[in-house]
Amino acid sequence: MVVLPFANIGGDPEQEHFVDGVTESLTTDLSRIRGALVIACNTAFTYKGKPLDVKTIGRELNVRYVLEGSVQRSGNRMRVNVQLIDAETGNHLWAERFDKPLADLFDMQDEIVARLAGALNTELIAAEARRAEQAPTADSMDLHFQGLAWLNKGFTPDNVAQARGFFDRSLSADPDNVDALIGSARADVVKGALVLVADSMAAMATAEAKLTKALSSVPDHARAHALLGHVEIVTKRAAEGIAECEHALALDRNLAPAHATIGWGKICIGRTEETEAHIAEALRLSPRDTQAYIWMTTAGIAKNHLGSYAQAVAWLRRSIEANRNYPPAYFALAVALAHLGRVEEARSAVKAGLALNPTFTVSRVRAFWTAISDDPTYLAETERVVEGLRKAGVPEQ
Repeated sequence: MVVLPFANIGGDPEQEHFVDGVTESLTTDLSRIRGALVIACNTAFTYKGKPLDVKTIGRELNVRYVLEGSVQRSGNRMRVNVQLIDAETGNHLWAERFDKPLADLFDMQDEIVARLAGALNTELIAAEARRAEQAPTADSMDLHFQGLAWLNKGFTPDNVAQARGFFDRSLSADPDNVDALIGSARADVVKGALVLVADSMAAMATAEAKLTKALSSVPDHARAHALLGHVEIVTKRAAEGIAECEHALALDRNLAPAHATIGWGKICIGRTEETEAHIAEALRLSPRDTQAYIWMTTAGIAKNHLGSYAQAVAWLRRSIEANRNYPPAYFALAVALAHLGRVEEARSAVKAGLALNPTFTVSRVRAFWTAISDDPTYLAETERVVEGLRKAGVPEQ
């Protein structure tokens, strides 16, 4: 793909450096998307100020996608418009507008670039998955993108199984596809973390082996480090997992999921009151992230652990509104509602959760939660959550 020079709406020459800076920074951040080739800024800037035809640019640069946008200053605010275009068809795939107060230009530029990079990563995955579905024969990367697209639909048992199948087919086509290996590990982590299998710890062990192998080939893969951090957090190594996620952020400062995973880690070491700030940072960087509903659920779970049940309900309602196919949000909501004495509502939430994950039981999830950490504060908080599940009518066995 190519990031074309953003247009400076209004033509204020004092804003030209900011506009060009957004273009350069976005090019740099998008180049971190593995499997993506992003045309260098020096080439992209040769199109600055010229009439643009995306199909012609696509042919000249041999790119599938063109990103173009504009920046406009009005008083003490800055507006950035951006759109992703299919260079072969000229169709607009995605568009977004960002309105920000004009404070520190460099901080604003970093935030805009971080949000755009996160959102575009998701849009490119979706676009490539659609392309792969139409291909007569799918190669390893096509299959990998289809696996990611299934995960982005929501972590139901069927979606996760479909994703795992695509990742494994991708690895069969190319055993050296590190991204497919990490995708397969991610599917294992989801199965374990959501208690979709009888032995969650075995799923985590399988995921860790895959991630270790991947990082031996690509040691600076930020998402693999963040995912390994998640595995460590839920296998009684929360301090190591938090450090792993911090390392991932050192490699990619815009990796919003790493912030959210640190928030989960804080629950496991009995510092639950710190979780909400980490979730807020993840949402600041990527407010429309395909994983945002998971982060909101984490914040809701943290509020349950703290006994702030009304706040938990608010977070969990937001999560369900963002994605209605995530079972933990319903079960966590049931806990909060049960403790608030709203038992009928709690039972309705349980019914919705069991429709998505019928294998969920108090005994299975309690066994998983107590295997995660032996921190006394965490364990005491967990018992209150288990009590809420029982009040809400979650099956014991």
